[in-house]
Amino acid sequence: MRALVTGGAGFIGSTLVDRLLAEGHEVDVVDDLSSGSMANLADARGNGEHKFQFHRIDIRDASLVDVIERRKPEVVFHLAAQIDVRVSVTDPVHDAMINVIGSLNVLEGARKAGTRKVVFASSGGTIYGVVADEDLPANESLPQRPVSPYGISKKVVGDYLYAYRELHQLEFTALALANVYGPRQDPHGEAGVVAIFAGRLLADEPCTIFGDGSQTRDYVFVDDVVDAFVRAADKGNGLIINIGTSVETSVTDLYATMARVAQVDRAATLAPARPGELARSSLDPSRAEMQLGWKPWTDLAAGSAAVLEFFRNR
Repeated sequence: MRALVTGGAGFIGSTLVDRLLAEGHEVDVVDDLSSGSMANLADARGNGEHKFQFHRIDIRDASLVDVIERRKPEVVFHLAAQIDVRVSVTDPVHDAMINVIGSLNVLEGARKAGTRKVVFASSGGTIYGVVADEDLPANESLPQRPVSPYGISKKVVGDYLYAYRELHQLEFTALALANVYGPRQDPHGEAGVVAIFAGRLLADEPCTIFGDGSQTRDYVFVDDVVDAFVRAADKGNGLIINIGTSVETSVTDLYATMARVAQVDRAATLAPARPGELARSSLDPSRAEMQLGWKPWTDLAAGSAAVLEFFRNR
């Protein structure tokens, strides 16, 4: 299979690239390196079978359409995005230019290239908006009512994917990701708390919890997420599919788990809560099991150990 990965120098994208190359696929990566890093692609660039090519392009650039058309990928894994919810609130135009206009460039390139399928990284933490406690873990039947420009942009791209499927027979699967964490992650966004805690624990510095620490998230390990992307290349056509664990983990419990794994005996520092933060979040992965044959297999302790080991050796 010839695959193209947008955002392939990011921590999820580069892990996906490594998996695809390990399975013998040809891989093109598109990334502008605004948040990704060439260091994440060290293994891919050292691939001795010449099955890897890198293209430094902003997905907002119309030349992306030509690159995709020329490379003719069978499957496009579209992960490139503006991912910070707070940035989307302060600058929604910037968010839409990357996440909507950039995604349209990806879809136009895929259409012209005769690409079979687009697998899109959506956001399970934002597209459903505020979910009532009785509806957690959230499933795909819930209405999509995002309350941030970031969530809106992800929903809009999902609508475009459906339209391109109907108009141009371009197949898709949209994966609504929970809070992805793992090696290579930079400490940005909500799931970045794992990377932040890892760095500070190893540096013997205090960690800060905002609010009372009871707010919950659904943390899913990057290798598990990559497995879902690979499976979605051939399954789950025309669907949005949650990729999470259904497990709610409070920030307090997250810190306790990571401190225990790091063998640090020190309480976290509490700070005032940040405005607008969701109190609870988790995703029901039942459809992923049914449609993709996917289940998360990495528990938080094992995943935290992998992150700590990565930071320790970096």
